[in-house]
Amino acid sequence: MPHFLDTNILLYAISPHPEGAKKRAQADALLDRDDGALSVQVLQEFYVQATRPTRVGRLPHDLAAGLVRTWCRFKVQDMTLAVLDAALEIKAAHGFSYWDSAIIAAARALGCSTLYTEDLAHGRQVEGVVIMNPFR
Repeated sequence: MPHFLDTNILLYAISPHPEGAKKRAQADALLDRDDGALSVQVLQEFYVQATRPTRVGRLPHDLAAGLVRTWCRFKVQDMTLAVLDAALEIKAAHGFSYWDSAIIAAARALGCSTLYTEDLAHGRQVEGVVIMNPFR
């Protein structure tokens, strides 16, 4: 069963900060597995954040785009009307932001039992997906 990776996992994998070495290693370990899953939304968010002009250690376009293409080796969920509808239902039922709800909906659509992120409540189960913070 695939595990879903949120944007912060991808961003920690490229972090140049020495104090983030432990998180970078944990992110790399998740990315080294073969059972990962992402969404187009996650890849878009990664690219925008990795290349923003104010980012310390900002990546040039070619490198960031290359990483996006590399991570397409994982299962990738497109934004579909079904995922959009599910995200709206999750938002209404659980009170998450739309963007977090869309991540959960994409994870569920791919059949993921686990969502790795530091942005949501560790251990909480939402719509059959268990939220895990790998940096705890």
